[in-house]
Amino acid sequence: MAVVDAGSITAAAELLELTVSATSRALARLEDKLQTTLLRRTTRRLELTEEGAAFLLRARAILASVDEAEELMAARRTRPAGRLRVDAATPFMLHVLVPLIAGFRERYPEVELELTSNEGFIDLLEKRTDVAFRIGALKDSTLHARPVGSSRVRVLASPDYLRRHGTPRDPGQLAQHALLGFTQPETLNDWPLRDASGASVHIQPSIASSSGETLRQMALEGLGIVCLSDFMTAADRRSGALVPLFAAATLDVRQAIHAVYYRNTALAPRITCFVDHIVQALSTRPFSP
Repeated sequence: MAVVDAGSITAAAELLELTVSATSRALARLEDKLQTTLLRRTTRRLELTEEGAAFLLRARAILASVDEAEELMAARRTRPAGRLRVDAATPFMLHVLVPLIAGFRERYPEVELELTSNEGFIDLLEKRTDVAFRIGALKDSTLHARPVGSSRVRVLASPDYLRRHGTPRDPGQLAQHALLGFTQPETLNDWPLRDASGASVHIQPSIASSSGETLRQMALEGLGIVCLSDFMTAADRRSGALVPLFAAATLDVRQAIHAVYYRNTALAPRITCFVDHIVQALSTRPFSP
């Protein structure tokens, strides 16, 4: 293109800061590769052949597309856009992320959110997930984890359940009550209490579920005593729908919350802006009363 734009090989060489011979050889190599003549050389000027004109038109279109793509990437760095796939356990999705979506959409209207809920850990690549929010200890070393916050766990029951079955005064009385717990992992059935011997309290659920949200709903229905994280029960505790038990005896046990994504991927602006939005929002909205 430089030869055509400049009008001669000599002028093109000056424009490209090459020697005339190097410019001429580059043109010859291109014609040899395409197995066609692109320029007719006369003593006065260079003229495009029909094939040369067709090739030049296509080449200009390709370069324009490259320029457009570079401008788009630059714009995305300053104005995030595109689809963002977010995964989180149902309770965190419902009680933490969903209430913050409106504010995020207002700030970043060009980011298209795709939200999925999984109760267990997922393979981010297999599920084509950009970022996942995980509660508790992390095990996958291939993931980069950014701390989002932490949430205390408490033992709770509904006033209706306590009216019908009485309020346990110490952890030793839990065996006399209906206990709501997790099917897995078993560590979620370790409650933040000590028994009379000073050992940690591990419960055997009367009713078990894989979903913290299901356990919350059962507790609200008065089906038993439950141990859940503050992020999903803050509104229930404020309204009195769920009442903390063993307040003085409850240990300060907190679940770490992380945003995770693969280490070997450049962090796209749409991921950064979403995680930043969540972190900033949670810094002003603590889970605990």
